[in-house]
Amino acid sequence: MKRRTLLKTSLGASLAIILGQHAGAQDMDATTQESFDTVMAFMGAMGAGDMDKMGALMADDMVWHNEGDESLPWIGEARGKEAVFVFLGVFSQNFQTTAWENTDAFASGDIVAVFGEMSAITTKSGKETGPFTFALRAKVRDGQVVLWHWFEDSFAVSQAYHG
Repeated sequence: MKRRTLLKTSLGASLAIILGQHAGAQDMDATTQESFDTVMAFMGAMGAGDMDKMGALMADDMVWHNEGDESLPWIGEARGKEAVFVFLGVFSQNFQTTAWENTDAFASGDIVAVFGEMSAITTKSGKETGPFTFALRAKVRDGQVVLWHWFEDSFAVSQAYHG
């Protein structure tokens, strides 16, 4: 599986900063805590480039949706685990994360929200995005991520991508 090896290398290098960025919460019920822990583990697996762990944490019918400038090749929707891995390959070929900070995170039941700031280099132009904000809405079912709905400042990212 060359694609997964490429993903492991690319994501591991570009998102390793995610590790250790676990935001905490207090007094969560069991479902909320499991959802929160699952999303943080998924982020950690991405940062480590651990495709096997990511796959184990993905529901077979997972939906990954990125909002933003549709001229960017990683904006849009992927449905199903294999389609998500294809999407991640496109993403990792075009985008190298250079900084990542989760500033806020909270969960309620099966929904987890994470907010933060990141920076990256787009491989098409080689230009840096500069710091930009992101928001994530994730949904967990039976200990697996079923929805990853990503929002970013795609204006800054698009300007860097298009040079």
